Amino acid sequence: MNKKTSNETRMDLTLLLLLATAALGNAQTSLLTVDSHDITVLLNTSETFLVFANGLLATDVPVTLGTDSEDYLLIDPASFVYPAGSTGNQSVVITGLRAGNVKVVADSDDEHKEIVKDVFVRVTVAKSRALIYTSIVFGWIYFVAWSVSFYPQIWSNYRRKSVEGLNFDFLALNIVGFTLYSMFNCGLYFIEDLQSQYEQRYPLGVNPVMLNDVVFSLHAMFATCITILQCFFYQRAQQRVSFIAYGILVIFAVVVVVSAGLAGGSVIHWLDFLYYCSYVKLTITIIKYVPQALMNYRRKSTSGWSIGNILLDFTGGTLSMLQMILNAHNYDDWVSLFGDPTKFGLGLFSVLFDIFFMLQHYVFYRHSRESSSSDLTTVTEVQNRSNESPSEVTTEKY
Repeated sequence: MNKKTSNETRMDLTLLLLLATAALGNAQTSLLTVDSHDITVLLNTSETFLVFANGLLATDVPVTLGTDSEDYLLIDPASFVYPAGSTGNQSVVITGLRAGNVKVVADSDDEHKEIVKDVFVRVTVAKSRALIYTSIVFGWIYFVAWSVSFYPQIWSNYRRKSVEGLNFDFLALNIVGFTLYSMFNCGLYFIEDLQSQYEQRYPLGVNPVMLNDVVFSLHAMFATCITILQCFFYQRAQQRVSFIAYGILVIFAVVVVVSAGLAGGSVIHWLDFLYYCSYVKLTITIIKYVPQALMNYRRKSTSGWSIGNILLDFTGGTLSMLQMILNAHNYDDWVSLFGDPTKFGLGLFSVLFDIFFMLQHYVFYRHSRESSSSDLTTVTEVQNRSNESPSEVTTEKY
């Protein structure tokens, strides 16, 4: 049996040292994480989450868990040492002491801070499970109500073969608003670079866009496009988009184009561009009902403006606000409701306009609506008794 030379022995030792160094480096870059970053726990009850390593750690890692709000949670254990080379899990039990939203975050010594940066949990402490389920039911109902709310107007236009009474400024603002809303939702839901920008800006935050947001915005844009196409094929008299609406849309277009240019030139992030688009959408939501309300007032009639659309929108808006109020009570989170009133205020604003439209339809211009229905009945009777074409009779009456 041949003996190894001293050079061969040194080479073997060097190779072993390199392999050990590589293994040590791979182990050291392993991180601790948790099985779930979002947990809901009821008041005075407990839930468990697990801390584990996504590889082998080279050294023992001391972990200390704390919260951003005191007296909301009891954490057991609040500190532990995750052993080097372990592939097991460390169980942590959290007990809800006070309703609210709390973040559990991990800390360690300076040497291991990077290793524990992914150990965080967003905890929602709720007062009642029944309120959680009620909130979910409300959410689905208003999602369906808002989704269906586009079709009464589409059906009314189809049945009448006319879009008279439907304000074109409202449609123009609506399609721009839902297009920008779809851009915001699709960008944050599908584009990984934008998701990464959001995570860097809000390390412990959760992506605000869910699949139902994407579906709703795309469907709303599609339904609005159908309504706009009807305006090209059905009788519309002298109706058109006003110069005021064109001016407003030009201002919005300048904001969007300039923002896109700044993002393309790396002056701002593309995430900021999406936020600017969402701000334009919020502005449109505030002003889009005004042209239709003024048109009804000038005509002293709501004929051609579908009340079904308003009733469904009112149902969705009311349930949306009720859901926010339920969640604020259940999670003792009134600050999110009144401290940042944008979402609640927009919902309230829409509902108030819906109430005004209902007053116009059922109270202020009720006699005009009844007269219009009587005229349509007369037209039908004349059609049945005469040889005139329906289009001739309808044109004469209108």
